[in-house]
Amino acid sequence: MTTDAPRDTLRAGTATGDADVRERFRELFDRTADGVWAAPGRVNVIGEHTDYNDGFVLPIALPHTARVAAARRTDGLFRFASTQTSVGSDADIAVVSVDELAPGAVHGWAAYPAGVAWVLLADGHRLTGADVLIDSDVPTGAGLSSSAALECGTGLALNDLFDAGLTDAELARVAQRAENDFVGVPCGILDQTASMRCTAGHALFYDTRAGLAEQVPFDLAAEGLRLLVIDTRVQHALGDGAYASRRAACEAAAEELGVPALRDIGLAELDGALERLQDDERRRRTRHVVTENARVLEFVERLRAGALRDAGDLMVASHASCRDDYEISCAELDLAVEASLAAGALGARMTGGGFGGSAIALVEADAAEAVADAVRAAFAEAGHAAPRVFTAVPSAGATRIA
Repeated sequence: MTTDAPRDTLRAGTATGDADVRERFRELFDRTADGVWAAPGRVNVIGEHTDYNDGFVLPIALPHTARVAAARRTDGLFRFASTQTSVGSDADIAVVSVDELAPGAVHGWAAYPAGVAWVLLADGHRLTGADVLIDSDVPTGAGLSSSAALECGTGLALNDLFDAGLTDAELARVAQRAENDFVGVPCGILDQTASMRCTAGHALFYDTRAGLAEQVPFDLAAEGLRLLVIDTRVQHALGDGAYASRRAACEAAAEELGVPALRDIGLAELDGALERLQDDERRRRTRHVVTENARVLEFVERLRAGALRDAGDLMVASHASCRDDYEISCAELDLAVEASLAAGALGARMTGGGFGGSAIALVEADAAEAVADAVRAAFAEAGHAAPRVFTAVPSAGATRIA
């Protein structure tokens, strides 16, 4: 898959087409897939680590997807395979029975789709097994929600195969529970909601507490703009405790302040709230969440007013808050932001869970190539691996494609 990127800068993955994935499915499982479903990765334009604090987020879906070819079984077995690994023998297939499906029973990438099946079974849906082949071009470890794409694509496939009748919003919750309770990553609902509910040409303004979604026009091309994704190639792992520790600090701060979640602290109340918190770490985490929620709301207002070019300062402030108060940036992310801004970007920030992964830069279309080149040059000078740079095109959420 290619993207509308300066100089067609690196492809973001190596997925095959839907016809090819059906053929691979036939070769591997010696049967015909019942269908093919696709779920995208995402870029979070602004609103980082606010979702599990009942806050606001503003993601877009990427054109890069996890494609899921699947067929029902009736013998109680689930078999999971991926085109990104060798699929020439049974040893390449993760096999688990309905009765054995439990946290810890499946490891590695296959835990994500297996977790979705486990949640559906736990909710009382009668799943009798399935063969599942996944083909993805969402970069892994890049902060672009490759795991949510796996979960949502699988969820949509199983929902159709077994007539579960779940809505997109309900499938997003199923996918989140799979990652929380089966894989063991205490993520919020942002990634899965973006993968399921985004629409082409729009950013999804989502209130995670109320479950309210608004599709806000985000036509970058019409505005003469581009949103560059800069994958630093620094792999992040959110299950190592760093993510969980930040969520725990936020929950402890909310309890200390006597509110259900940090969402309930407004900007006008922030100084007083910080004075009441006894722990400096909790103060910094709280300051990030409260100010980040305010930045999302202001960003959306500028979008509605047709003033996207004037929103770059909010992205810069968001990155500084992620870096200093939430402490989830790294040297490569900081360099990507700094080099982008020095080369003329209107705004730039890290995106995703942090500790590596990707940054984004809002740029004039005619400056995109120069900004991308400046980032590459800065990485080369610093001795870092060359970043992968491509343009984010606001795309559609999960759907059946064959």
